[in-house]
Amino acid sequence: MRPEGFLALVSELRACTACAGLPLGPRPVFQLSPDARLLITSQAPGTKAHLSGQPFTDASGDRLREWLGLDEEQFYGGRVAILPTGLCYPGRLPKGGDAPPRPNCAPLWHPRVVPMLARVGLRLLVGGYAVRLVLGKDTKLEDAVRRYADFLPSHFPLPHPSWRTRAWAARNPWFEAEVLPALKREVARALAG
Repeated sequence: MRPEGFLALVSELRACTACAGLPLGPRPVFQLSPDARLLITSQAPGTKAHLSGQPFTDASGDRLREWLGLDEEQFYGGRVAILPTGLCYPGRLPKGGDAPPRPNCAPLWHPRVVPMLARVGLRLLVGGYAVRLVLGKDTKLEDAVRRYADFLPSHFPLPHPSWRTRAWAARNPWFEAEVLPALKREVARALAG
C-alpha cells in the first residue's frame, strides 16, 4: 500500500464512530505502522487506554511486555502494531469486569487493516476473543495456548495478561516453563526479520 493510502486508512480508523453509544463514547485505540513486524490482536482497550489513547497503558500492558521480552521503547517504537478485536472501550459488565468487544468492530476493520501490514511476520492472538476471531469461533483458548507450536510461524495464541491470568498460570506451570520462552524467541525472530 502506498504511504498516502496507509495514512488515509489510519485517519478513517481514528474517525470511526461505529460504536457511538458506548459509555465513554467512541475512541478507537490502536497502534499501526507500515514498518510493523509484529501484530498484536487483543481484546479491547480498558479505561486507562481509552483515556490515554495508547494501547496497553496499564498493568496488563506491563505484563504483556514482560512476556514478550520488550521494553516500552521497543513496544511503542513502530515495529509492533496493535489492532484489538474491538477498537473502543466497551464499558463494564453489571457484575464487574469489562464488557466484551463490540461484535461489529472486527468485521468492519480487520479485513481492511491486516492486509496493509505486509511486513508482519507474527500475529499474537491475545485472549479468547482474538483467538476465536482468527482461529475460529469454536477454538478454546487454553487448548490453543497449549498447542501454540501448531500455529507457528504465523500466529501465537496467548491468554489475556490481566491479573486473572496469575491464578491460571499458577495452575498451569507449563505456560511459564514452555510457552513464554518460545514466545520470546518468536517475537525476537519476527522483529529481526
